[in-house]
Amino acid sequence: MRLTPTERDRLLLFGAAELARARRARGLRLNVPEATALIADTVCEAARDGARLAEAIERARSVLGPDDVLPGVADVVTEVHVEAVFDDGSRLAVVTAPLGGGLGDRAPGALLPGPMHADPEPVTTLTVTNTAAVPVSVTSHFHFFEANPRLDFARARAYGMRLAVPAGSSVRFGPGEAHEVGLVPIGGDRVAIGFAGLVDGPLDAPGARQEALRRAAACGYLGAGTGDVASSGARVSDTSEGGE
Repeated sequence: MRLTPTERDRLLLFGAAELARARRARGLRLNVPEATALIADTVCEAARDGARLAEAIERARSVLGPDDVLPGVADVVTEVHVEAVFDDGSRLAVVTAPLGGGLGDRAPGALLPGPMHADPEPVTTLTVTNTAAVPVSVTSHFHFFEANPRLDFARARAYGMRLAVPAGSSVRFGPGEAHEVGLVPIGGDRVAIGFAGLVDGPLDAPGARQEALRRAAACGYLGAGTGDVASSGARVSDTSEGGE
């Protein structure tokens, strides 16, 4: 069976959560990895059941209490972050006060706002149209080139890019809606693993871009079959020289 890195990570999380459930059933109090895995898995399973983001987070906040964990764990596990696949796409869930602590200034179910600084300056701006019958959300550090195949935009121009929004936030595209978004290059080692599996390796490796475009076109991703121009004629404007 061939699994993507994302699927392997999900199975690893599920296995850790099952271990936590078994130990809890034996009357043991959980440590930090066990508690974190169980809370994160609860979000993912709620999403799989069709729950919305806020409901999934509420389920996760009720699965454990201070008496279910070892001393000091509640002081360490103050937030759990997990990206889960909901009916409207992948969403980053932030479970605040997951072990029954105070909520502070943030309401439960809020998306992670990211660092307290301005959005990164976009180097590429393009128009994206959601042709699907359901909403599609794209999170801040998702490789935008590999976003939902029913999003119509100039995919070649989005290769190696992410949304120019604060870390942890997302952009939602309603059915039939068109939005202009800004993109910035993915930083760090520039390696794309998982996502839709169109790259699964270094973004700048020789031939990687061309192969990713070929795969996207073969799989029916809108905007991937005509090089640097989207099939729908989406407008693209670069705000820096040589932007891709």
